[in-house]
Amino acid sequence: MPSAPSASRPDQPTLALTCGDSAGIGPEVVLAAWAATPAHAEARLRVVADPHLLRRLVAEIPTLPRLEIVAVAPQDQRPSTPATVLVIPSAGPTEDVLRGQISAAGGRSALAALRTAHAHLRRAETPAAPAHDGSIDALVTGPLHKEALHAAGEQVPGHTEWLARACGLADSAASMMLWLPAAAGAAGPAAGLGVVHATLHEALASALEHLSTERIVQAGLRLATLLQALLQRSPRIAVAALNPHGGEGGLFGDEETRIILPAVAALAEAGIDVAGPLPADTLFLRASRGAFDGIVAQYHDQGHIPIKLLGMHRAVNITLGLPLVRTSVAHGTAFDIVGTGQADPASMLAAIEAALALVPSSGCAT
Repeated sequence: MPSAPSASRPDQPTLALTCGDSAGIGPEVVLAAWAATPAHAEARLRVVADPHLLRRLVAEIPTLPRLEIVAVAPQDQRPSTPATVLVIPSAGPTEDVLRGQISAAGGRSALAALRTAHAHLRRAETPAAPAHDGSIDALVTGPLHKEALHAAGEQVPGHTEWLARACGLADSAASMMLWLPAAAGAAGPAAGLGVVHATLHEALASALEHLSTERIVQAGLRLATLLQALLQRSPRIAVAALNPHGGEGGLFGDEETRIILPAVAALAEAGIDVAGPLPADTLFLRASRGAFDGIVAQYHDQGHIPIKLLGMHRAVNITLGLPLVRTSVAHGTAFDIVGTGQADPASMLAAIEAALALVPSSGCAT
């Protein structure tokens, strides 16, 4: 188990972890990651949750570490340690959540923690909102369930859009990115692979309708900035084609020449090392072998499926374009394995590591 700092340093960032839907595996991966992460030596960690729920889980699930659960105020500056979970209680009424099932109560638990964390989250000034000098420097989130969110009365697709709206911005101001760190012991120069999406959580027909040159350019610029912070060098980026075989010169569609090529040209003009549009069926294989550091995918599944095949439990979801740092696990609530001891904290551990890397570099993941 990693050692903890003997005292809190003024320059240490504070990272807040939320469990997402408390009916899913989120609380389990948060607790397991808390005990295992080496980040306690470099940051003050906090969990935003119902402390009674966490105490119950520690008592009931034998595979979880035997952790002490202590409630603290958001402004509390004490260091964190692997053995004691420091919990900022979620605002709002406490209610029992039937674990392993979709419910409005599970959605409400996720929203309560998210609202509490956001209220104390440090963020930069935007045209829509003034700067907020909060006590939390970065947010690391567990998985939500969108049906449970809707049952709780929140008509939002997920964290990305909720955070954009909470910052006073349009959904399109944010981009979803999956970051896949290189596997431990992997050979070669690649430090990992980042995939940003030009569209958000939406039906495929809606994503195609919203796809535009400007969205691709913005996604590419955000990806390049983020990868520069993670890699500490200029990244090599590829833009995926939309149609099979890159459109085959217009035989399978004209989006490559009409929408994507102008975006690639604009990214190159901005000084980015960029190639494309490249057929997606071979692009991800090339990138996995180190040809590119990042890819602009055109829609959700074009980017998510390859990354999850390459390393689902190592992958991290990072929100780009907002005046704050937010990372997340890349998996879902997994109601079917709740309480069985099968929940893997690897993605949560990677999300904590990514958040810690982003806070000192820029103060916000934009």
